Amino acid sequence: MTEPLNLREFMVLSRRTLAEDIEEFTLVAVDGGALTPFSPGAHVTLRTPSGAMRRYSLVNDGAEPESYVLAIKREGESRGGSQSMHEDAIPGTVLEVGTPENDFPLVAASRYILIAGGIGITPIQAMARHLSEQGKSFELVYCTRSAAQTAYLDDIRALPGKVTIHHDEGQPDGHFDFWDLLGTPTNAHVYCCGPAPLMDEVKAQTGHWPEGRVHFEDFKPVEIVRAVYDRFPAVKEQWARFGQQPIAHYVYSSHNIIGTFPIEKFEDVQGRKTGAAGVGGNFFTDTGATAVHGNL
Repeated sequence: MTEPLNLREFMVLSRRTLAEDIEEFTLVAVDGGALTPFSPGAHVTLRTPSGAMRRYSLVNDGAEPESYVLAIKREGESRGGSQSMHEDAIPGTVLEVGTPENDFPLVAASRYILIAGGIGITPIQAMARHLSEQGKSFELVYCTRSAAQTAYLDDIRALPGKVTIHHDEGQPDGHFDFWDLLGTPTNAHVYCCGPAPLMDEVKAQTGHWPEGRVHFEDFKPVEIVRAVYDRFPAVKEQWARFGQQPIAHYVYSSHNIIGTFPIEKFEDVQGRKTGAAGVGGNFFTDTGATAVHGNL
């Protein structure tokens, strides 16, 4: 299946260690041309040295970028993506990188609650820095296992506003209690990125918040999204029929698959109609579906 990605060659200009198993990579265009600007929460898709396609959040200022900066954690069960970046992406290495995309954009709000877990700090830090520069009110909670495993620790501590850094030290009962922060819905917008247990906890504690107020970023390897299309070819046909590029959020289960479309209704693979679109045209099933986003 052809990848609808606008890949361009970038070179690893430099890299540095941020924390245990977390490296920061600065990438510059090989052709020396201008880079596509991006907003906080954006990411790029790149081909790692192993050949695996992965998506990583951009952490630098995207207004007039001269480079793309990524922070990548070596995952313990890496299938070649993060491991090959850590082991093989040395200065001078050339990588294919796609144009920045943003499925996790900041929306206009009077107040923001930013929640990050582990390497999920990458888009959250970019948001916090942007909000700080704009003089916007925000509160940030950053959860990690230990100080030694906390990327950008000094930068986060230096941010204005209320910042909470919580280390659970690997203790099962050491998790952060979000109830005081999220128990009562407010006019804030919540942005959360991190491991599944953290996001599940935040979802559970914000289920009573108004629709569209709570936003999550959850990266899946690109081949997972490809596998969904292979399993449900009717979805690709529907997507093409609406004249859109096959890049979107998808919600899938064992029974159906639906996605983000610029329409009010969408036929699932069994030909039934889903419910009305939510904020931004998002669709949801009641079959225990899981949200995934990525490229073909």
